[in-house]
Amino acid sequence: MGASSEEILEIDGREVRITSPDKVFFPERGETKLDLVRHYLRVGEPLMRTTRGRPLLLQRFPGGADGPSFFQKRIPDSAPEWLETTIVSTPNGTTSRALVAADLGHIAWAVNLGCIGFHVWPYLAADADHTDELRLDLDPQPGTEFAQVREAAHELRGLLDELGVTGYPKTTGNRGLHVYVRLEPRWDSYQVRFAAVAVARELERRRPDLITAQWWKEDRGERIFVDFNQNAPHKTVFGAWCVRARPGAQVSTPLGWDDVDAIHPDELTVESLPARIGERGDPWEVMNDDPQSLEPFLAMHERDRASGLMDAPWPPVYPKQPDEPPRVSRSRAKKS
Repeated sequence: MGASSEEILEIDGREVRITSPDKVFFPERGETKLDLVRHYLRVGEPLMRTTRGRPLLLQRFPGGADGPSFFQKRIPDSAPEWLETTIVSTPNGTTSRALVAADLGHIAWAVNLGCIGFHVWPYLAADADHTDELRLDLDPQPGTEFAQVREAAHELRGLLDELGVTGYPKTTGNRGLHVYVRLEPRWDSYQVRFAAVAVARELERRRPDLITAQWWKEDRGERIFVDFNQNAPHKTVFGAWCVRARPGAQVSTPLGWDDVDAIHPDELTVESLPARIGERGDPWEVMNDDPQSLEPFLAMHERDRASGLMDAPWPPVYPKQPDEPPRVSRSRAKKS
């Protein structure tokens, strides 16, 4: 099969063209573009459970995982007519026509463009006013190991248990963990971010040696940062079952809580996942069946505000927010 060849796959009743299917995308074991498409088809059912109907941000790697990449919100004019799209915004109000994860044909179409993994919006395109996912990002800082991420995850689970909330962990496909909470579609992204800020601050109070809620990198130390701003409006997070642009084709993999201590993220790859799913199934299978309330988190937020805490800093691309502290690190603020 030459580099200029192509394959036509029938997916969800549509013909999807895969050009250069034998192009190597992952150098460690030699997985190709077609291997990547087949991965998404293999995990199609759990992938669609968590992604169907959501807008997608594409990160395209035309030369494969070890080559340069670029982000693309806007679907090209040459896209087929059957593609489902929706209008998304950036913090400054710029709008784009983005791909919707309507079915696996849409996923395969994007992979053919060199999109290796997908960054997913936290709402359904049909209900953009309501954010239905709280995404708690445990982000290891320089000097930390995955053992500390595991420990932080158990602290987070303990807090969720106290609040009567069910969380679902997954690897990020890199060094950290995400914990998702499926929400009733009643709250907007600002309220969901307030909840994430409250969680980060509470975890830092409980384990200041291990966990930080400090936005400025120089204030975090060698701790696990709970990145609350992953829940800011218009933010996307790397999707479950999606493949990272790493040489070993690591997958952002949903876990059961008992898996957190038993496995390392680097072990979860396009190659190893089929056997794991065959043995363990989808740990997130029932997540959509029991949406949770944000109210316990908002009560924590209101408690913090009543005690005099201001909002946490926002990323620089966002307009200045009400009750936001100065956008300067604590060490710089002391110097000034």
